[in-house]
Amino acid sequence: MAFTVDINLQRLLLTSCSTAEVFSLLADVPRSAAHFPRVDRLVALGGNAYRWEMEKIGIGGYTLQQTVYACQYRDDVSTGRVFWTPIEGVGNASVEGEWIVAPKENGTTVRLSTRGRLTVDFPSFLQFALAPLVQMEFTGMVEQYIANLKDAFSSL
Repeated sequence: MAFTVDINLQRLLLTSCSTAEVFSLLADVPRSAAHFPRVDRLVALGGNAYRWEMEKIGIGGYTLQQTVYACQYRDDVSTGRVFWTPIEGVGNASVEGEWIVAPKENGTTVRLSTRGRLTVDFPSFLQFALAPLVQMEFTGMVEQYIANLKDAFSSL
């Protein structure tokens, strides 16, 4: 029987890039997603909704799992907020979160808050061993995403 893993992350990013440029990149989902590691496909569903299909996790010739989820994206330039809500019933994960973009002296402060729930298709007795690995893997991808965004902002 499968089990679920909950992930909750908050990150802060400071950049010398302008608030308008940062917001523009983050509000453009395909452009922002291009910086997220291990995305196999980002599928436009219409109305600023997207299905994320991550690279399959495998060992040797065996595929263990692929994470798939969909989100509806919205943004509000007046509050500096880009946020996403899960589209239920798509894939094996549910992800929601927000970017808050605010001006600071000589640049921009960017706050990320995201929550996810992934259904892992392994027997529940493995949850104790696998849940921390799943959390570590997701955290590592978010850290790489932040690093990739920092690089992108420095070239704007």
